[in-house]
Amino acid sequence: MGDVHQLVIAHGRQEARNLVDPKRASVVDVAAAVLEEESNALGITYSGFCLTSLPHRRLAADAEWRRDQGRVTLLVEPGKERRRDGSFAHVGVPYGAKARLILLYLQTRAIQDNSREIELGRSMNAWLDRMGVSAGGSTYKAVQEQATRINLCRLTFFWDKNGAEGFAKENIVNGGIRLRDDDGQGTLWRETVQLSETFFTALKRSPVPIWEPAIRHIGGCSMAIDVYVWLAYRLHVLKERTPVTWAALFNQFGGGYKALKHFKPEFREALDLALAVYESARVEVGEAGVLLHPSPPPIPERMIASR
Repeated sequence: MGDVHQLVIAHGRQEARNLVDPKRASVVDVAAAVLEEESNALGITYSGFCLTSLPHRRLAADAEWRRDQGRVTLLVEPGKERRRDGSFAHVGVPYGAKARLILLYLQTRAIQDNSREIELGRSMNAWLDRMGVSAGGSTYKAVQEQATRINLCRLTFFWDKNGAEGFAKENIVNGGIRLRDDDGQGTLWRETVQLSETFFTALKRSPVPIWEPAIRHIGGCSMAIDVYVWLAYRLHVLKERTPVTWAALFNQFGGGYKALKHFKPEFREALDLALAVYESARVEVGEAGVLLHPSPPPIPERMIASR
C-alpha cells in the first residue's frame, strides 16, 4: 500500500490533505475514495493498449498517429466522413480520456459477453454515467466526436514476433457508435455495434483485467489511465525489480510533448494518480526514471475476497 493510503488510514482524508504538498491534495482525495470503494467490477483492455496509447490531445485532422514501444507498434490512421456538399474530409484520430473510456467499454463488454456484438443503448449510457461522463450538453458532443473518430479510424498493432501483426489495418468497429435516429438528447445509443473479427480475436487472445473503479477515479486524465493500465499489465508478472529510464518513459507516454523537461512533471502527476488507484503497486521514482517492483495484481485483495 502506498504512502498516501497509509496517510489517509492513519490521519483521515482532511488531515492527510494538510500533510502533503497542496498540489497533491487531489491525489489524497482519490486514494481516500479508493479505500472507501465497495465495487468489485472488472474491466478489460487489450494488451497492446497497455504498451502503446492514443494521443492525449487533438492532432491535425489528416495526421496519422504512430507509437513504437519495444516489441509493439501502434499505427492509427484517421478516417473520412462525407460532408453535406458531397465532399469527404478527415475527422482525425481519437484522442484523450473519453476515447479511452469508450474503447474500454467496448472491450469489456466483448469479453464479458464473449461476443463481437456489443450492446449499447442504456448499457453504454449507464457505464459512461458510472465513469462520471454525462450524456448531455457539451460533454455528450465530446463523447460523440470521439465515437465518430473511433468509428472511422483504421488501426493496426504490429508485434515484433516472427513478423506477425496483432491485427490487420482496418476499422475496429463495424456499424458505428451513434445515437438512434429518433433520439436527439443522447439518452439512447443505437442498440448494438460489432467489433471487427480480427480485433476481437486479438482481444480474446491477450486481455488484461483492470479494476473498473480505478478508471472511474482517474477517468478525467488520459495519461493517468495509460500509466495505470501499463502498471496493471507489467507489475504482477515481474520476477525482479526493473528500472525504466526517463527516456523510455518519454518514448512510451510522451507523444505530443516537445521535450523531456515538459513531460516529466506531467508524468509524475499521472503516476501519482495511477498509484492512488493501484494500492498494492510498488514503484519508486528517481533521478534516472522509475523502478518497478513485483507487485500483486491491480484488483485490491479485499475486492477479490468479496467476489
